[in-house]
Amino acid sequence: MSEAAFAHCEALVREGDPDRYFPTLFAPADKRPYLHALYAFSLEVSRIREAVTQSLAGEIRLQWWRDALSGEARGDASANPVAAALEETIARFSLPRAALLALIDARTHDLYDDPIATLNDLEGYCGETYSAIFRLASLVLADGRDPGAADAAGHGGVAWAMTGLMRAFPWTARRGQLYLPPLDILAEHGLARNDVVSGRGGEALKAALRQMRDGAREHLALAQAALADADPRIGPAFLPLALVPLYLDAMERSGYAPFDDVVEVPLWRRLWRLWRASRAGFRGAG
Repeated sequence: MSEAAFAHCEALVREGDPDRYFPTLFAPADKRPYLHALYAFSLEVSRIREAVTQSLAGEIRLQWWRDALSGEARGDASANPVAAALEETIARFSLPRAALLALIDARTHDLYDDPIATLNDLEGYCGETYSAIFRLASLVLADGRDPGAADAAGHGGVAWAMTGLMRAFPWTARRGQLYLPPLDILAEHGLARNDVVSGRGGEALKAALRQMRDGAREHLALAQAALADADPRIGPAFLPLALVPLYLDAMERSGYAPFDDVVEVPLWRRLWRLWRASRAGFRGAG
């Protein structure tokens, strides 16, 4: 194991994605570095939009990751600690590269301001960017063997991603990027993209976002049901789902202003929820 590369990934996830990092503390110690590698990769590609000023530069960075996964990157890809740790993780657990390549392709959407057109498109984006990571993490925890629970990963990833996108709504809407509500849901409420990116929408937008929260809760419930008979070893991969209700509940409070409110939950509450969920069997509840 390249200890320096994995240590870099751990630090990256701990600092940049604590809601993913703290659940890894409930995983077996020998599996944590590999989970950190997966989450660090996911974090790195999700941040490309913020790291560049032009879409073309973002396309080049995504292409570098494609080449790195295909063994075609210019220079030594192993010089990148996240790429090195990810490559070792793929080899150790025979992870499917296709899922990681599909994730990179889906992240191309982040580089542009094209709105997501339909709820089905939104769920597809969430599946390729986040459900895939839940699935790969479960493979790591099952020592590379298929543990089942593909439905749990599918629904869990959608619940997780939709919640995260709603938390990010103040920033994405301000820069003209509309992930959700998708255009078909906006139309049901008499709204269009320009209403959202210009800071309008009023009660109709709140109703559309409430519909999104209801959808996230439905996917969470389906994920929990799918985990009922799952291999208990994969529980820590799904432990982050215990945090979803905390964030959704915060958006339900009176006076919630989607364009202005930054939805946060105190760290102590998140840690308490994770501990309770781990005691309950990692079912994404608590």
